[in-house]
Amino acid sequence: MSIITACLLFVAGFLSGAVNAVAGGGTFLTFGAMTLAGLPPIVANATSSIVQFPGYVTSALAYRREIRKDFREAAILSIISLIGGLAGALILLSLSNPSFRAMVPWLLIAATAIFALGPLLRPNPKEGGTPVGMAGLIGQFVTAIYGGFFGAGMGIMMLAVLGLSTGGDYHRVNALKNFLAMVIAAVAIVVFAGGNVIGWLHAAFMIPGGALGGYAGVWLARRVPQVFIRAIVIAVGLLLAVYYFVTG
Repeated sequence: MSIITACLLFVAGFLSGAVNAVAGGGTFLTFGAMTLAGLPPIVANATSSIVQFPGYVTSALAYRREIRKDFREAAILSIISLIGGLAGALILLSLSNPSFRAMVPWLLIAATAIFALGPLLRPNPKEGGTPVGMAGLIGQFVTAIYGGFFGAGMGIMMLAVLGLSTGGDYHRVNALKNFLAMVIAAVAIVVFAGGNVIGWLHAAFMIPGGALGGYAGVWLARRVPQVFIRAIVIAVGLLLAVYYFVTG
């Protein structure tokens, strides 16, 4: 690996962590950087799960009080998420790189659309909350399959599903989302590691950058409008989709 590539990966990890702290969507940056670094699309996608995982863990820890309050809901949804994430990761491993590559631009367009509509999909603050019903379990299962298969936009999807099915204020829903994202990423990482489709060297450069970026993102969030950051993420998603369409 060249020094330029290593620097590109570190910077992408840093920007990913910062963007996730401000508006979400960091997966677009990590996936794009690893694509430019020459990793096959399945490996780039799997490695993104590794890079994003520490952020999910710290976010879940930050919301541990809310998660304890809704432990029963979190436990039920985590089982559903584990099964769905496992299914999504196994589906990804069953594909060849050419087959997955043909799907990538369409997945990127869908994920970019979900991200762009994020503010409309986020639940409005409500008091209390209700136990998750069958519709919520099915919705979370489908979201977990998507997250294990291709993680971009997963957080926005979960906010929408959980907000509609369980209610409660934004912090309650966001706490569940962060915890379940951690579960989905964890099971996907185990599957991807067992399938030997993770670029560990690339991840080693991106993870420290992501940790620093997450810290810097707090500073950025106080000074840069979210609409500006979201516009950059959407542009990256669309450019990646165009790249895969043109080079496919």
